[in-house]
Amino acid sequence: MCFSRHPFWFLVILTIFHLTPLSKSADDNTKIVYKGCAKQSLSDPTGVYSQALSSLFGTLIAQSSKAKFFKTTSGSGQTTITGLFQCRGDLSNVDCYTCVSKLPILIDKLCGRPIAARMHLFGCYMLYEVAGFTQISGMEMLYKSCSGSNINGAGFEEKRDTALNSLENGISSSNGFYTTSYDSVYVMGQCEGDVGASDCGECVKSAVQRAQVECGSSVSGQIYLHKCFISYNYYPNGAPKRSSSGSYASSSSSPSSSGPGRNTGKTVAIILGGAAGVGFLVIFMLFARGVLKKKDGY
Repeated sequence: MCFSRHPFWFLVILTIFHLTPLSKSADDNTKIVYKGCAKQSLSDPTGVYSQALSSLFGTLIAQSSKAKFFKTTSGSGQTTITGLFQCRGDLSNVDCYTCVSKLPILIDKLCGRPIAARMHLFGCYMLYEVAGFTQISGMEMLYKSCSGSNINGAGFEEKRDTALNSLENGISSSNGFYTTSYDSVYVMGQCEGDVGASDCGECVKSAVQRAQVECGSSVSGQIYLHKCFISYNYYPNGAPKRSSSGSYASSSSSPSSSGPGRNTGKTVAIILGGAAGVGFLVIFMLFARGVLKKKDGY
């Protein structure tokens, strides 16, 4: 068929291609934020620690398809290893599983087999500790990241502090995960799943204070304490509209209703409806063409 002689068919095919959605890259939840590896390696001549650690990793990965947070132990006595994982509160169970599945591989690759390790990705983190490992305070700062770009004047720090104060006020009553925005500043906070509401509030408050001091007028910042983390980002064109999800420790929690992917079902329906409409139009035109050919034959 020559499209120059039949422009209608060219337009039909062009319309079908136009209705086909272009794939969009998802947020890179598996991007490494930081790692923490104990200096002391496991002394494991009999392989008992390796067996316990492998069992621990297997259990954590399996649970990540059902829950956003899970803590357990493996081994016994001096070979007991405690471990946990946590996913960001707005991740789906599928994304949580995908994220957590990568953590044991990264720990082994970047840390080896120390007596304790912690690997934090953008969407999830995992840690384990062998029995007897020295405990640290929940308020201990593990990592910070402040943008090199700064904003001076225009009331930026006041806007950021207002958003961070809203985060402080909302985190304790939101099951440990909360997001909000104020005047182009988007903030997010999350506490470890076994931290109570009161301790969660105190941890986030400490993180907020550190962000204000450590990051100054930086347009974005991340503060990771042992039991919680917060982040803020300044969007000159307006912060994305996202609301807090449900309990991040619950297997029934779902992504934020206003987060990425919210309109996926609607978009698919529109695309399918449009494609179906074009399909019916093509069938109709083929039928009409056949009728015209019969008339020409007569």
